[in-house]
Amino acid sequence: MPKPLIDVVKRGGARSTERFDREKLHASVLAACLSVRSPQGMAETAATSVCNVVLGWCESRPEITSDDLRRVASRHLELIHPEAAYLYKHHRLVL
Repeated sequence: MPKPLIDVVKRGGARSTERFDREKLHASVLAACLSVRSPQGMAETAATSVCNVVLGWCESRPEITSDDLRRVASRHLELIHPEAAYLYKHHRLVL
């Protein structure tokens, strides 16, 4: 399947846009799941599920913001892994 050509506008618009990268999203969701001590298999499944939902949401949008991406991903992750969703959603606030 070809990669979608979706531009992600970075936070605050200070940095230039970048192409949506499914692997980058997958890695960040996976890291959140593993940080709350999820088994590897469960974390992989959750990350794949979130990526699929986000891709479906992105299909009709040529441009999204990084905040949009985080909001949609965390909303879906909350349904399948609430602890990881909290960490993913509030990653900038966690020390």
